[in-house]
Amino acid sequence: MTQPSDVQVRALVLTQSEDKQVTATLRDDLTVNDLPEGEVLVSVEASSLNYKDGLAVLGRPGVVRKYPMVPGIDLAGSVIGSSDTRFKMGDAVLLTGWGVGEGHWGGYATHARVKADWLTQRPAGMDARKAMALGTAGFTAMMAVMALEDHGLTPDMGEVVVTGASGGVGSVAVALLAQAGWTVVASTGRTGEEDYLKALGAHEIVPRSLLSDLKRPLEKERFAAGIDSVGGTTLAGLLAATKRAGAVAACGLAQSAELHTSVMPFILRGVALLGIDSVMCPPERRERAWARLNSDAPQVLFQEGVHEYPLSEVQTLAEQILAGQVRGRTVIIP
Repeated sequence: MTQPSDVQVRALVLTQSEDKQVTATLRDDLTVNDLPEGEVLVSVEASSLNYKDGLAVLGRPGVVRKYPMVPGIDLAGSVIGSSDTRFKMGDAVLLTGWGVGEGHWGGYATHARVKADWLTQRPAGMDARKAMALGTAGFTAMMAVMALEDHGLTPDMGEVVVTGASGGVGSVAVALLAQAGWTVVASTGRTGEEDYLKALGAHEIVPRSLLSDLKRPLEKERFAAGIDSVGGTTLAGLLAATKRAGAVAACGLAQSAELHTSVMPFILRGVALLGIDSVMCPPERRERAWARLNSDAPQVLFQEGVHEYPLSEVQTLAEQILAGQVRGRTVIIP
């Protein structure tokens, strides 16, 4: 199957000036020929807004590796052209990670041309909007849940804490863990989110300071497990308060990329720190995670805190997500 070459493309394009200033321009004068190389051409039906997207759109360093760039680290849509026999016309697909939106044009466009190895077939019954209501954040949250399970942790062992609970990864993690039977403690830096988090299944809501203010190498044991999307002093405090043989899945740095802690939780309590790499995750584990999301994600996730916006609103939304003003998940319709 060949790829059509005359299709018009609308995209949010980032460019960088000689003095390193980044400008985002919504363009409708592109064609498929302007897209980077790839075996599969996808008609994009939805993308989403993630913290990393906010950094990219606003020109913060450390995300975009070359310009011009179309941001958007995930996408869902349908195949309209492929030179790879694994994909045919009309296949429902999704993509998260693999450097898309950073080093290869991403999902903030009506069309994307990508490598076949990067694509995942969408589970039966999951439309593009549902896929992106979960998106990179939901995929990362499920990867973290699976890591805790693979470590042997179960709900009968005690409480699990989710940091950054009001954000994308955190909100999905709260709902998934509650659905699985865990007693979920939601840690958040935002006041006024108690009703939202309890609707997702949180048993208790605590301020971020409960963890970030913990300074001793070992604190009183409380949590059997944790999912952390914050990093910094919050993660350090969480490790110090994790029970013997517990584990924390680390998947974000909304507070800080630095971690100042000691080896005490690891060598005296056997606490495990599980790193979650949702960018270069192998295809087999991706398929397992998306199958689990399709079967296990509770309906409340799609009733609470999912909002849709057009591509034209992305720049405003980028400012809001970096300011900590975006709750839950934001779906972008190109």
